[in-house]
Amino acid sequence: MLRTGILNPHILELVARIRHTNTLVIADRGFPFWPEIETVDISLVDDIPKVLDVLAALRQNCLFGPVFMAQEFLEHNTQETRARFSNAMEGLQVTFEPHIEFKKRVPSAIGLIRTADTTQYGNMILESA
Repeated sequence: MLRTGILNPHILELVARIRHTNTLVIADRGFPFWPEIETVDISLVDDIPKVLDVLAALRQNCLFGPVFMAQEFLEHNTQETRARFSNAMEGLQVTFEPHIEFKKRVPSAIGLIRTADTTQYGNMILESA
């Protein structure tokens, strides 16, 4: 029985399939459903868990390079929220792009982890290193 790290078997199985340059989406509760990619929904109630909770757990087990986020994240969130995300992604190369372009990357991802996060445009696409 697993005692530490990621315990969710669906997330573990998803992460085990990630190879060099594959991508994984961590999404908020309002992100559209993409039938062509596997989605693991771990939402419980508002903001439990959050995108940054999932990112922290994944970073303990996986090596990521580039991260993609919507430019609108910067425009719709407070300095405090932007700082929390920036701190959580320390050491990663973050690219902000228009949300419409961001969503074009989603179908090629290995999978999507849906959280209950209510942060506007708080979605990210992680590329494995």
